[in-house]
Amino acid sequence: MSNIFQREETSLFSNPMTFLRQPLQQNPLAVDADIVVLGLPFDMATSGRSGARMGPDAIRRASVNLAWEHKRFPWNFALTDHTKIIDAGDLIYPPGDAEGFTAIVEEAATQLINQGKTLLSLGGDHFVTLPLLRAHAKKHGKMALIHFDAHTDTYSNGSRYDHGTMFFHAPNEGIIDKHKSVQIGIRTEYTQDNHGFNVINAMQANDLTPEQIVEQIKATIGDLPVYFTFDIDAIDPAFAPGTGTPVCGGLTTDKVLKIIRLLDGINIVGMDVVEVAPAYDHAELTALAGASIALEMMYMWTKHNKKIG
Repeated sequence: MSNIFQREETSLFSNPMTFLRQPLQQNPLAVDADIVVLGLPFDMATSGRSGARMGPDAIRRASVNLAWEHKRFPWNFALTDHTKIIDAGDLIYPPGDAEGFTAIVEEAATQLINQGKTLLSLGGDHFVTLPLLRAHAKKHGKMALIHFDAHTDTYSNGSRYDHGTMFFHAPNEGIIDKHKSVQIGIRTEYTQDNHGFNVINAMQANDLTPEQIVEQIKATIGDLPVYFTFDIDAIDPAFAPGTGTPVCGGLTTDKVLKIIRLLDGINIVGMDVVEVAPAYDHAELTALAGASIALEMMYMWTKHNKKIG
């Protein structure tokens, strides 16, 4: 009699424990991989509604809706035919210890990057990007930033651990070149005179075509290595309500996905999707958006790095 527990087919909703049902490797340093998915369940740096610590789990669960499609439309290749992906689970850190968390993230990311692996991190609030940037800069030097968000996160009046201060600290630490970086979807207060970053605000982004937006991005970043960070509140809350600091007037999921697909040819060295807070979500809209964006990032990275025509 055959073993009923060893069946090849999968159910759409059963065992949604890893991103796209890719293998769980709790010791990702011990195996070969091109892309490592790493959950960072941290939201102690939030200024609005907390709950983003549950984001990695929600994104993984929503990703089972995407796992059945061998070739994701409209790509002309199957992702896992070319790229080995593993899910390293969630990073474990002492509860309530923001300083300890920061150090652990930087060290974990450094070890994986030094092995030639590319990280796709799932937040967590947006503060998680700062220790990730520090780790990437050790290998790649000063980077450009592609940053989707409703907020610039360049506010200098925050604490050391605040999800609105990462891109104030990172340029000051020499990690990113803000003059070679682009922020897309901004629709909260900032002063362009002393801001320094190139901004395509939400009103502009909604009026421009994806091709025009990507043209501006590519013209700005030059040949620098690029870190790509996506705060889910860049998307209008009509499409992604489950986040801590929602702002009306954002981008649609359709436009965001089209933009990411056009970012071919850019040297993306690290990626993250942050600020999914499922307690405020409805029908997994936000979690599904986060999972879809993460998947498109992987396809875009694979097309460039595996030189797929």
